[in-house]
Amino acid sequence: AGLWTVFTLGGVGSKPTPQLEQCSPLANQSLLLLLVLANLTDAPDMPNPYRQAIMSFKNTQDSSAFSSSNPHAFQINFNSLYTALCEQQKYDQATLLLYMLLHQNANVRTYVLARTDMENLV
Repeated sequence: AGLWTVFTLGGVGSKPTPQLEQCSPLANQSLLLLLVLANLTDAPDMPNPYRQAIMSFKNTQDSSAFSSSNPHAFQINFNSLYTALCEQQKYDQATLLLYMLLHQNANVRTYVLARTDMENLV
């Protein structure tokens, strides 16, 4: 494909590359792995730790102190997460992650609903 691009002067008459090939393969595979792990079924005596982590993480920019009895709790910058999700909404796996976060994590849902630039996400 690279040689054909050179011959066609940067794409004249060449077929476009699929969208999934243009994004980072490592990021794509990591997101798919996260989705699979978070959607594993819970055992009767042991809840899914990945689902618990997705349901309970908090914003690093939140003014309240970070203290949680959940051993799987962590913090992430919601602004960076929101920006990345807005940029990747053309991919099914990013949309699925957003759907899962909006339904299972009250902190993310509150943050997204408080945003004034919702049109970027939609």
